[in-house]
Amino acid sequence: MRNVTRILTLKNGYHIWTHTNNLGGKTKLLCLHGGPGDTHEVFERFGPELADLDIEVTMYDQLGSWYSDTPDWDDPAVKAEYLTEDYYLSEVNEIRQLLGYDHYFLAGHSWGGMLAMSYAALHQAQLEGLIIISMVDNIPDYVEHIKAIRAAEFSPAENAFMLDIERRGQWSNPHYRKMITQLYHDYINRRQPAMMSHNVDIQSKPVYNHFQGDNEFVVEGDLGKWDFSNQLKTIQLPTLLSFADHETMPLATAQRMQRDMPNAQLVVTPDSGHNHMVDNPAVFFTNLKNYFLDLRHGTFNQSKEG
Repeated sequence: MRNVTRILTLKNGYHIWTHTNNLGGKTKLLCLHGGPGDTHEVFERFGPELADLDIEVTMYDQLGSWYSDTPDWDDPAVKAEYLTEDYYLSEVNEIRQLLGYDHYFLAGHSWGGMLAMSYAALHQAQLEGLIIISMVDNIPDYVEHIKAIRAAEFSPAENAFMLDIERRGQWSNPHYRKMITQLYHDYINRRQPAMMSHNVDIQSKPVYNHFQGDNEFVVEGDLGKWDFSNQLKTIQLPTLLSFADHETMPLATAQRMQRDMPNAQLVVTPDSGHNHMVDNPAVFFTNLKNYFLDLRHGTFNQSKEG
């Protein structure tokens, strides 16, 4: 099947980079990357892995991300208009319209999982299914989990040092950066695959800092109070909740999400961090393929818990 890269022009005039694998596949899957401000790369294997199931996979870089247009984030009016959850939800809808996706599956990783949940609750009639990868339904649970990780990984003195550095906003402190790097190696990309490496950091810092903060182990941005747990229960779609066993998102919350949702299945990728589709692709893609196979065979049900 054919693969194609296309630049889509939004109504606002900005251009969005997209890449579609297996063009013409009977089943359509749209993928939303994390960050915010990261890129499509964690989805690059989805197309080849799902080709045998005749699944067309489209990934794209959201506005402000590396391959798509970057607005002038120094303009307060631009920031106010585009650095919002509502904007990025509207972007999902416009992208799927430009692609001609009317009945499709939606997958979201991390921040993309947050968008996918919110979007699915609003547009269930458009979707055939939902795939939430490493994203819980509220930020407070995530914050408590990363606090517990920090407490387990470092001594009380080291944790006090981290808190003081964060209070002062001294984010470039060398010892602080060393500690954050250790946490990333243990809980984000445990296997540090070469395919995730770049000559420079391509994350959009203005987008990431606005919503999240300096790094994955603090939350100081606009996402700090996000809580979707009540709305989550309204999603009737067959939903795959895919998490890892050694990551930043709390598995206890994922298990509660599986219980709360009417039609959800939880799977857990072993020996993996937050980017478990890259850390342990053999298990991750087995679980993903089985989700589609179970739906096709009529055997998908929420009693299967990873």
